[in-house]
Amino acid sequence: MAHQNPAPFVYLDAAAAADARRRGMDPHVLEQSTQGVLQFLYMCLPDTPVYGRAGLSALPASSGDADDRISALPFGILRNIVSRLPAKDAARTSALSRRWRPVSRCTPLALADAHLLPGVLEGLRQPARADTPALAATVSRAIAAHPGPFRAVHLVCGYYGNAARQRELARWVQTFAAKGVEELVLVNRPWPLDVPLPAALLDVATLTRLYLGLWKFPDTSALQRRGAGAFPDTSALQRRGAGAVFPHLRELVLCSVELESRDMEYLLAGSPVLENLGVVGGSKKVTRLRLVGQHLRCVQICLSAVDSVAVVDTSSLERLFLWETMALDGSCVRLKIGEAPKLRVLGYLNPGIHMLEIRNTVINAGIKASPSTMVPGIRILGLNVRFGVRNDVKMLPTFLRCFPNVETLHFVSQKTEVVHGKVNLKFWQEAAPIESIQSCIKMMTFREFRMERSEVAFLKFFFQSAQVLKNAVIVGSNGSFTSIHEVISKLKTLIPENGPTKSCHVLVYESSDPDGGAVWSLQKGFDFSVSDPLYYR
Repeated sequence: MAHQNPAPFVYLDAAAAADARRRGMDPHVLEQSTQGVLQFLYMCLPDTPVYGRAGLSALPASSGDADDRISALPFGILRNIVSRLPAKDAARTSALSRRWRPVSRCTPLALADAHLLPGVLEGLRQPARADTPALAATVSRAIAAHPGPFRAVHLVCGYYGNAARQRELARWVQTFAAKGVEELVLVNRPWPLDVPLPAALLDVATLTRLYLGLWKFPDTSALQRRGAGAFPDTSALQRRGAGAVFPHLRELVLCSVELESRDMEYLLAGSPVLENLGVVGGSKKVTRLRLVGQHLRCVQICLSAVDSVAVVDTSSLERLFLWETMALDGSCVRLKIGEAPKLRVLGYLNPGIHMLEIRNTVINAGIKASPSTMVPGIRILGLNVRFGVRNDVKMLPTFLRCFPNVETLHFVSQKTEVVHGKVNLKFWQEAAPIESIQSCIKMMTFREFRMERSEVAFLKFFFQSAQVLKNAVIVGSNGSFTSIHEVISKLKTLIPENGPTKSCHVLVYESSDPDGGAVWSLQKGFDFSVSDPLYYR
């Protein structure tokens, strides 16, 4: 059989593939891992602002009625129509008639480079190959042709690995600063890893929403020296709007962006009305994250290496999510909850990873509950627990006492390769009473149930103690049982026939994903129309 040439690289450019070979790596393996990184990143992005399949059509005129009724609509309605079209289709409307000619230029442009690629379906984002210059040329023409402002620009498919593309990107960003843009999504492919963001990004003062993926952030140290120092009092700066870099920014998400702690502080201090903050795959150089902001409502930190997260002064914070956070040296991540009077949703705390500090008290196993060790406002709590690790389970009663008014409790049972001690029912009976379980929790979900001894002991105690529980969802780990009936039979032995939970409605599922499925969704976390963003669906 003749040798088949491998398919051309899409996620790697030729330089990155050659570098992988020099280091003894198979570039095709690197291509696959890079594809996985980008696919996960694309899942974190907001939907494109317009629909790639949008179309404009009208019924044929009836006999004797040749009036163009759509063109006769008020100019504001025509602008509304055009604003919902992809940029290339919006531009084409100028050829319809004299009435339509000025509409597209008077309508804030919504540009998504995914819609400029042939064959890309709505909702799918795929990077263009590094040797495909046509995409960049088309984007340049669209940006140059429109007078602005831009309603939204999503550039997630391009390649910026060489100097020419980086200069082109810098010109685009300068244009955004001059013409104005409200929503900006910029994603680079992972190789090379240190592609610099244009410093002109910090001049785009019109931004209300900013997503950045796989970049090296501009160095802000010189800007801080030129401005108000190193922002010693970020909360004061935000209250009075001094030094605002992004005075209108309400949502900021950084996905695998390389930056220093001082750059993060600069961003937070310079975004006085910021409401939503997401850090995904954070830089290893941001070791301490201080949350300060009078308008912050939701903060999400996922797959990030941080030593500490401190909720310092966030009077509007309602949701705080931590998922798979870790310290660089393998030690515990310190989570300090200070002033957050509106905090209602917290997840996913991991007793084996997170060292909880409430106000100025470190929460250790067995600490006596008091007002200074409680966060009474939490109503929805998520816990990620290694039930196979005794020391982790021993922290659970203490953690639960810190949140006495929890009404909805979500568990993810984290798999452990080696069991380090087991906890039986007696441990939980001696730990009782736990106020939240006994008198507050109305809804409980338990994901990745494997019927391990420690899991069974906890669930038996829970169902025996929960006096106001109305609903429970148990999701069996994929492949851990011969059938779902095995799970149901086991659970029936845990729920007392004459106990307080005898009328509780229990749903039992088997996870459809061998890896447990998605636990966390960035966009769902930011969506305040979703009352419980941690609920299993």
